[in-house]
Amino acid sequence: MSKLELLSGNEAIAKGAIVAGCNFYSGYPITPSSEIAEEMARLLPMNGGKFIQMEDEIAGMGAAIGASLTGAKALTATSGPGFSLKQEHIGFAIMTEIPVVIINVMRGGPSTGMPTYPAQSDVMQAKWGTHGDHSIIVLCPSSVVESFEYTIKAFNLAEQYRTPVIVLIDEVIAHMSEKVEIFSNSHYRIKNRIKPSVRPEKYNPYNVAFGSVPPLAPYGEGYRFHITGLTHDETGFPSMKARIVQDLQERLIEKIESKLKYFSFYEKYMTDDAEIIIIAYGSVARSAMKAVKDARKVGIKAGLYNPITLWPFNNKRMRRFAKKCKHFLVPEMNMGQMCHEVRSSLYGKNVNVYHLNKANGELISPSEILTKLKGVMHV
Repeated sequence: MSKLELLSGNEAIAKGAIVAGCNFYSGYPITPSSEIAEEMARLLPMNGGKFIQMEDEIAGMGAAIGASLTGAKALTATSGPGFSLKQEHIGFAIMTEIPVVIINVMRGGPSTGMPTYPAQSDVMQAKWGTHGDHSIIVLCPSSVVESFEYTIKAFNLAEQYRTPVIVLIDEVIAHMSEKVEIFSNSHYRIKNRIKPSVRPEKYNPYNVAFGSVPPLAPYGEGYRFHITGLTHDETGFPSMKARIVQDLQERLIEKIESKLKYFSFYEKYMTDDAEIIIIAYGSVARSAMKAVKDARKVGIKAGLYNPITLWPFNNKRMRRFAKKCKHFLVPEMNMGQMCHEVRSSLYGKNVNVYHLNKANGELISPSEILTKLKGVMHV
C-alpha cells in the first residue's frame, strides 16, 4: 500500500527521517530550513520521539550527539551560518564515531548572506568545515522525492558507519512542492547500528576486532565507557602514542573511503555518446537536464552527470568519463567550488573543464547552460 502526498523538500526530509526511525530532533530555527524543525515538532510526538528547540545551533548539534549516545537516531537541521556554528561538534562526532544526520539547506553567504535566496555555497564547507584530517559522507538531492529517499539513506549510512552524515539541499529544493509516493514502513530497508555482543565489563567502544566500525553500546543500558574528542585508544581514553594515533586516523578515513562503491549515488543522462558532459547537482541538475535535451536539438551531443553523493567524490567515475569525453561543464550556484574538485580528479587527462557560476541568489536557467554549451562547442 502507498499514498501520494504533495510535499515540499523540507517536509519530505522530515517524513523521510520518521520512516528511517528518527526519534530525536534538536535544533534552532533558521531560514530556509525552519520548516524541517516545525514538521519534526509535529511528527515526533505522534511517533514516540522527542523534539527540543535549543538555545542556539551549537547546542542543537551537541544535544543530537548526546541523544545518539543513548541509542536514539538523531537529526538536526540548519542553514549556512548555523552550519558554521556546528562545525566543532561535527568534528567531535567524527572523532568519537557518533551517528547523527545533519541537514543543511544552503543559502547565500558569506556571513548571513541572503537568508531567503538559493545558493550552493557550502559544498566545500561540508567536506572541510571542521579541522583535521577526516572523511565525511555528504548527499545532495535534486528533487523532493530524492529529499525523502536520501534522508532515509543518510540515517542508514550514519548508523552503518558510525559517522555523521550531511544532507545538502538548496533553498529551491527545500521550498518547491512535488508529489511523493510514500509506502508503508515495511517497504523501506532500514539499518540500525550494531550493538555489542559482549558483557558490559568486556566492552571497549573502539575495539576493531569486529571490523573497522566497532559496535556502539547505548548509554543507560549498563555499558559504561569513556568518550573524548582527543585521539584515543580502543578504551576511549586519550592516547598520544604515535602508532595508536596513526591507526585511528587511518581507520576513520578508510572505513568510509574504502566503502564508497556502496553509497556513491548518482544519476546520468545521455552520457554514453556525449562530447560534453555537464556535471551538476541539486536544483542546477534540473536545469542541466533541460539544457541537455535542448542541446541535442541543435546538434550538440551533451550529457548529464549528477553526483548525488558529493563527498567522498568519485574520482574513478570521472576518469572513466574522460576516456570517451574531452569536454566538461560545471554549472553551480557559487563561484566554482565543485569545479575545483572536477579539475583535480581529471588532472593529467587531455580534457577541458569549463565553469558557469552564479552567486547572486538567482537560479541558473537551462538557456544559460545552453548558451555556454554553444560557446565552448563553437556552435
